[in-house]
Amino acid sequence: MNTATVPEPRTAAALAARRRKTEAALERVHQAIARLRREKAQVSVAAVARRADVSRTFLYDNAEARSAVAAAMTEAGEHRPQMLADQDNEREATWCERALNAEDALKATHTEILAQRTRIGELLGQIRDLQAEWTEEAIQRITTENTTLKQRIRQLTTENRTLDERLKAARSNLRFQDRRVADLEARIADPGSAT
Repeated sequence: MNTATVPEPRTAAALAARRRKTEAALERVHQAIARLRREKAQVSVAAVARRADVSRTFLYDNAEARSAVAAAMTEAGEHRPQMLADQDNEREATWCERALNAEDALKATHTEILAQRTRIGELLGQIRDLQAEWTEEAIQRITTENTTLKQRIRQLTTENRTLDERLKAARSNLRFQDRRVADLEARIADPGSAT
């Protein structure tokens, strides 16, 4: 009875699943290499492992993955000097542009700082002028006068209210007197109606 030659169904299913997983990982490795080439990025075991979402061990242990990465690295090595020169030129142009932009921004900032310092100086001068005009004695005198004027305003307001009330009373008395005079004139004009 030889059971070693015929695998059990569960073992066969596990082997098939492992084979499918390996094939999927290999497909991701090839796609990662192609993507790195398109982006003109450096091809390395670490970069391929990261992009393909596989372990570095898989790349070293699997013969097909190892040869694909090695071929890609060799091919990239041949084009490497030109790519490095192009990248250096791009970086230099970018840094040069950034440096010029930074220099312009720095000049504008210095101009703005100078303008602000001038304005601050002017305002401080105005404050000093105002402080020089108003001595402590003058401020005390003005405060006292202000308080006196406020009291005088309250007094005048009260007097105004009193006079207004008197005026209303006087007008009321005058109306009453006018009616009384009119009544007396009417009696004098017609003496017979007085009885």
